[in-house]
Amino acid sequence: MIRRIGILASHPIQYHAPLFRLLALCQDVKIRVYFCHNPGPRQQGIGFGVPFEWDLELTSGYAHEWLRNCAPKPSLTFFGGCNTPDLPGIIRREQFDAFIVHGWNNLSCWQAFRGCRQTGTPLLVRGDSQLGAQQSPFRRKLKDLCYPTFIRKFDVCIATGSRSAEYFEHFGAKRIIISPHIVDNSWFSERAEKARANRKALRSKWGLAEDAFVFLFAGKFEPKKRPMDLIHSFARIESLRSQKAALLMVGDGILRPECEALARSNNLPLRFAGFLNQTEMPQAYAAADCLVLCSDGRETWGLVVNEAMACGLPAIVSDQCGCAPDLIVEGKTGFTYPCGDVPALARLMSWLAQNPDQVHVFGQNAFGHIQNFSPERAAEIIVDCVRQVARH
Repeated sequence: MIRRIGILASHPIQYHAPLFRLLALCQDVKIRVYFCHNPGPRQQGIGFGVPFEWDLELTSGYAHEWLRNCAPKPSLTFFGGCNTPDLPGIIRREQFDAFIVHGWNNLSCWQAFRGCRQTGTPLLVRGDSQLGAQQSPFRRKLKDLCYPTFIRKFDVCIATGSRSAEYFEHFGAKRIIISPHIVDNSWFSERAEKARANRKALRSKWGLAEDAFVFLFAGKFEPKKRPMDLIHSFARIESLRSQKAALLMVGDGILRPECEALARSNNLPLRFAGFLNQTEMPQAYAAADCLVLCSDGRETWGLVVNEAMACGLPAIVSDQCGCAPDLIVEGKTGFTYPCGDVPALARLMSWLAQNPDQVHVFGQNAFGHIQNFSPERAAEIIVDCVRQVARH
């Protein structure tokens, strides 16, 4: 029997496309993805520091439809920016066996909830929130009062990792499955392997010494990513002069000028690559030896860690990042450290820079571990869940 699945997504996202394509290939599944908004380069670039369009095709390989967005100012940054009143009628007409919604942070999500409730369509809600995210005591108490009233009504909560599963459990979810946060592992590994053949030239392009141990930051230069922690830690190990290390920072954002000023004032061998689009990112991973992610609890996962591990790199990750308990196997795929503890991060960076042979083993371990977080695995779990809820 063919199971018909509707999926609501705010907009095309590079990490969702591989999953949607695999779901579309399943023989007993027929999916249709509904997008709320099609952001232009300027909106797409909010937080990245530059307007851009993704240089990958994100809507091919699966059936999709652009919903009529009636918001006066269509946007992805506030609740009313996605208003798609046709959605309940679509759910009624299509008679899906299940409908998947990504989160509940815009009006379109709640319109989908209403459509599912009115038609008795099984509702699966995917989320990656974690309880450790920074917020005021008042906001935490308000969530404890309000969130159970609607989370308990979801037929299935799709968590993306162990911390998001704890989040759903905390708010009384009646059923939780884990379909992991993923990137296209094969796509990244193949391109990084090809780029390594030109590793010397890549390093030269960014002003990195051929024999340096290169730490990598990849992401938006924004407060939750705490890029200054990484620069302060790097300054500590650079002052020791006991190892030849360098730091490559990829991305852009509001904190970049402050980061550049700090690097200049300390005369650090730190290179800023600027924003790199998706097809360019494997080059950065090929040029580096280890990824560092310093984010606080607002980093509900950290998909750059998936990307780096798919490219054969270990990672140092703040203990507040959502991915930490799932992706970091201490002393095997990398290390965690207390968020904001610059001396602790510096010690780990110093040890890794002095033990490149061990780091190579960590990279192999990381590559093996990330195969458990694949689009194939995520799709399989979702399809199995849909089969079960459709039967009931």
